Amino acid sequence: MPETTKMTAEAHAQLEADIAALEREGRRDMADRIGVARAFGDLKENAEYHAAKEDAAMLEVKIARMRDQLRTAEIVEAVERGAAAGMGSTVTYVDAESGKRLRFTLVSGMEADPSQGLLSIDSPVGSALAGSEPGDEVELQAPSGTRAVRVEAVEHAG
Repeated sequence: MPETTKMTAEAHAQLEADIAALEREGRRDMADRIGVARAFGDLKENAEYHAAKEDAAMLEVKIARMRDQLRTAEIVEAVERGAAAGMGSTVTYVDAESGKRLRFTLVSGMEADPSQGLLSIDSPVGSALAGSEPGDEVELQAPSGTRAVRVEAVEHAG
Protein backbone atom coordinates (compact mmCIF):
# COMPACT_ATOMS: atom_id res chain seq x y z
CA MET A 1 0.00 0.00 0.00
CA PRO A 2 1.48 3.38 -0.95
CA GLU A 3 2.33 5.80 1.82
CA THR A 4 -0.30 8.47 2.30
CA THR A 5 0.17 12.23 2.40
CA LYS A 6 -1.87 13.68 5.25
CA MET A 7 -3.47 17.03 4.53
CA THR A 8 -6.47 19.10 5.42
CA ALA A 9 -9.31 19.60 2.95
CA GLU A 10 -8.06 23.17 2.48
CA ALA A 11 -4.54 21.99 1.65
CA HIS A 12 -6.00 19.44 -0.79
CA ALA A 13 -7.98 22.15 -2.58
CA GLN A 14 -4.89 24.40 -2.70
CA LEU A 15 -2.81 21.57 -4.17
CA GLU A 16 -5.42 21.00 -6.88
CA ALA A 17 -5.40 24.73 -7.69
CA ASP A 18 -1.59 24.85 -7.77
CA ILE A 19 -1.44 21.87 -10.16
CA ALA A 20 -4.05 23.44 -12.43
CA ALA A 21 -2.10 26.73 -12.52
CA LEU A 22 1.15 24.96 -13.39
CA GLU A 23 -0.55 22.89 -16.07
CA ARG A 24 -2.09 26.00 -17.64
CA GLU A 25 0.05 29.07 -17.07
CA GLY A 26 3.26 27.26 -16.18
CA ARG A 27 3.28 25.13 -19.32
CA ARG A 28 2.17 28.05 -21.50
CA ASP A 29 5.01 30.23 -20.12
CA MET A 30 7.53 27.44 -20.76
CA ALA A 31 6.29 26.98 -24.34
CA ASP A 32 6.62 30.74 -24.90
CA ARG A 33 10.15 30.70 -23.48
CA ILE A 34 11.15 27.80 -25.70
CA GLY A 35 9.65 29.55 -28.74
CA VAL A 36 11.56 32.78 -28.05
CA ALA A 37 14.81 30.87 -27.46
CA ARG A 38 14.29 28.82 -30.64
CA ALA A 39 14.10 32.08 -32.62
CA PHE A 40 17.69 32.88 -31.58
CA GLY A 41 18.94 30.43 -34.19
CA ASP A 42 21.17 27.35 -34.18
CA LEU A 43 19.76 25.02 -31.53
CA LYS A 44 23.06 23.17 -31.04
CA GLU A 45 24.74 26.18 -29.49
CA ASN A 46 21.67 27.96 -28.15
CA ALA A 47 22.10 28.12 -24.34
CA GLU A 48 18.76 29.87 -23.84
CA TYR A 49 16.94 27.10 -25.71
CA HIS A 50 18.65 24.34 -23.71
CA ALA A 51 17.96 26.14 -20.41
CA ALA A 52 14.30 26.60 -21.33
CA LYS A 53 13.98 22.91 -22.26
CA GLU A 54 15.61 21.90 -18.97
CA ASP A 55 13.27 24.20 -17.02
CA ALA A 56 10.29 22.72 -18.86
CA ALA A 57 11.41 19.22 -17.86
CA MET A 58 11.79 20.34 -14.24
CA LEU A 59 8.26 21.80 -14.35
CA GLU A 60 6.91 18.44 -15.51
CA VAL A 61 8.71 16.67 -12.64
CA LYS A 62 7.20 19.16 -10.18
CA ILE A 63 3.71 18.58 -11.59
CA ALA A 64 4.20 14.80 -11.39
CA ARG A 65 5.30 15.02 -7.74
CA MET A 66 2.32 17.20 -6.86
CA ARG A 67 -0.05 14.82 -8.66
CA ASP A 68 1.48 11.95 -6.66
CA GLN A 69 0.78 13.86 -3.43
CA LEU A 70 -2.79 14.36 -4.59
CA ARG A 71 -3.13 10.68 -5.50
CA THR A 72 -1.92 9.54 -2.08
CA ALA A 73 -3.77 12.25 -0.13
CA GLU A 74 -5.45 11.33 3.11
CA ILE A 75 -7.81 14.09 4.17
CA VAL A 76 -7.45 14.70 7.90
CA GLU A 77 -9.83 17.07 9.63
CA ALA A 78 -8.69 19.42 12.36
CA VAL A 79 -9.29 17.99 15.82
CA GLU A 80 -12.22 19.08 17.94
CA ARG A 81 -11.98 21.01 21.20
CA GLY A 82 -11.11 18.91 24.22
CA ALA A 83 -9.23 16.34 22.16
CA ALA A 84 -5.54 15.59 22.36
CA ALA A 85 -3.16 17.33 19.96
CA GLY A 86 -3.70 16.55 16.31
CA MET A 87 -3.98 18.15 12.90
CA GLY A 88 -4.56 21.88 13.34
CA SER A 89 -3.70 21.94 17.06
CA THR A 90 -1.21 24.43 18.44
CA VAL A 91 1.06 22.78 20.99
CA THR A 92 3.18 24.73 23.48
CA TYR A 93 5.94 22.74 25.15
CA VAL A 94 9.04 23.34 27.25
CA ASP A 95 12.35 21.56 26.71
CA ALA A 96 13.24 19.92 30.03
CA GLU A 97 16.99 20.45 29.61
CA SER A 98 17.19 24.00 28.25
CA GLY A 99 13.93 25.40 29.59
CA LYS A 100 13.22 26.79 26.12
CA ARG A 101 9.51 27.21 25.35
CA LEU A 102 8.37 26.35 21.83
CA ARG A 103 5.00 26.62 20.14
CA PHE A 104 4.00 24.95 16.88
CA THR A 105 0.80 24.31 14.99
CA LEU A 106 0.58 20.76 13.62
CA VAL A 107 -0.15 20.83 9.88
CA SER A 108 0.29 18.65 6.80
CA GLY A 109 3.74 18.26 5.29
CA MET A 110 2.71 20.52 2.39
CA GLU A 111 1.80 23.35 4.74
CA ALA A 112 4.81 22.97 7.05
CA ASP A 113 7.05 25.97 7.62
CA PRO A 114 8.82 25.69 10.99
CA SER A 115 10.10 29.26 10.77
CA GLN A 116 6.44 30.35 10.77
CA GLY A 117 5.46 27.99 13.60
CA LEU A 118 3.91 25.38 11.27
CA LEU A 119 5.23 21.87 11.93
CA SER A 120 4.44 18.79 9.85
CA ILE A 121 2.43 16.26 11.84
CA ASP A 122 4.45 13.58 9.97
CA SER A 123 7.82 14.95 11.13
CA PRO A 124 9.56 13.22 14.05
CA VAL A 125 8.69 16.09 16.42
CA GLY A 126 5.15 16.49 15.05
CA SER A 127 4.34 12.80 15.33
CA ALA A 128 5.69 12.74 18.91
CA LEU A 129 3.46 15.71 19.84
CA ALA A 130 0.37 14.28 18.13
CA GLY A 131 -1.90 12.74 20.74
CA SER A 132 -0.33 14.65 23.61
CA GLU A 133 -2.26 16.60 26.24
CA PRO A 134 -1.23 19.33 28.69
CA GLY A 135 1.02 17.91 31.38
CA ASP A 136 2.31 15.04 29.23
CA GLU A 137 6.04 14.29 29.17
CA VAL A 138 7.07 13.49 25.60
CA GLU A 139 10.37 12.36 24.09
CA LEU A 140 11.22 14.05 20.78
CA GLN A 141 13.70 12.78 18.24
CA ALA A 142 15.52 15.96 17.20
CA PRO A 143 18.61 16.32 14.99
CA SER A 144 20.62 16.94 18.18
CA GLY A 145 19.30 13.72 19.75
CA THR A 146 16.44 12.70 22.01
CA ARG A 147 14.88 15.57 23.95
CA ALA A 148 12.45 15.34 26.85
CA VAL A 149 9.73 17.98 26.75
CA ARG A 150 6.67 18.81 28.85
CA VAL A 151 3.49 19.78 27.00
CA GLU A 152 2.11 22.97 28.57
CA ALA A 153 -0.89 23.67 26.36
CA VAL A 154 -2.86 22.27 23.44
CA GLU A 155 -5.08 24.76 21.63
CA HIS A 156 -7.53 23.89 18.89
CA ALA A 157 -8.51 26.09 15.95
CA GLY A 158 -11.96 27.57 15.97
